[in-house]
Amino acid sequence: MRVLDGQQVLMRIFVGEDDRLDGRPLYRALLELLRKEGIAGATVLRGVAGFGASSVVHGTHLLRLSQDLPMVIEVVDAEEQIERILPLIDARVQEGLITLEKVRVMRYAARSD
Repeated sequence: MRVLDGQQVLMRIFVGEDDRLDGRPLYRALLELLRKEGIAGATVLRGVAGFGASSVVHGTHLLRLSQDLPMVIEVVDAEEQIERILPLIDARVQEGLITLEKVRVMRYAARSD
């Protein structure tokens, strides 16, 4: 496990639940890419509602099977790692939003079972 502390970068990738890459959910494809590329960690969060550049509100509706809920992939790693992976992410995200911000990592540790 790598050491990750102090100032790092948080990348957030906002996509839709229905977005696909080669027939697979885009969020899942991105998560697998991040792991394969050795990124320190990533978390996928499912939103209950949201809207983006199109201003179309996506949310939970009882009568609809497809809701296209917002998905957010949060990634924390060193700036060099984020900059290295960013072109790979950008090439796969056709619609959505990608943000970067500096964060201070206080703890990065695996479970000790």
